[in-house]
Amino acid sequence: MTATAPVSEPTATASTMSHTGETSQRQAAKIAGVSYILLFVLAIFGNFGVREGLIESGDAAATAANIAGSEGLFRLGLVSFLAIFVIDIVISWALYIFFRETNRDLSLLTAWFRLVYTVLLGVALVFFFQALQLLGGSDFLDVIPTDQLHAQALVALEMFNSTWLVGLAVFGLHLVFLGYLVIRSGLAPRGLGWIMMIAGVAYVVDTLAHSLLADYADNEAIFTAMVAVPSVIGEGWFGLWLLLRAGKNER
Repeated sequence: MTATAPVSEPTATASTMSHTGETSQRQAAKIAGVSYILLFVLAIFGNFGVREGLIESGDAAATAANIAGSEGLFRLGLVSFLAIFVIDIVISWALYIFFRETNRDLSLLTAWFRLVYTVLLGVALVFFFQALQLLGGSDFLDVIPTDQLHAQALVALEMFNSTWLVGLAVFGLHLVFLGYLVIRSGLAPRGLGWIMMIAGVAYVVDTLAHSLLADYADNEAIFTAMVAVPSVIGEGWFGLWLLLRAGKNER
């Protein structure tokens, strides 16, 4: 008998693993990066272009007039929030895949916090639909006086704001965990992780301020800036990093 040379086991590489059907770290990063960019555009349009542009807090008649005069814009805003709802689910999945090698348990927890926020956004959108129906002039609403319809529509829109506000507190905790994962992974600049953690704390503080401060409206601009600055910088930077750099050194 002649001895046969032992067959060496193939080395697992990114190229060979791609044939297993599993999403690679780089693929997950690109999906999350593209999703983040779409999320930014839709959020700016839906929140600032529609919600804050058409809704007059405390003035039901003016809000109804704004929506009636720009019903198409209001409906597009609703569609943009629906798209955000779906995109956030995709981002939760993609970020879990990307960071599971850093810490699988914490990556899973981070994804769950974002999913809970997404569910609360979905619940909030029910009130957006309700306001649209109240102001849509359906025949069965003719028995309700116009001023009452306007008031109920504004209440529905305020309930959207309140439900979303609770969700943003959960989203803030998601950002704190996500920022820690960024730092822990060593794949991105540590400053990015710290900015995201600061943004997460700002979201939580803002929700608490809504709950605890009777004069919140007098300081709303300060709290808005406190949330917006680190959030835009951190999440914008993170989205671009995911799209352009993340996962390229994967083995």
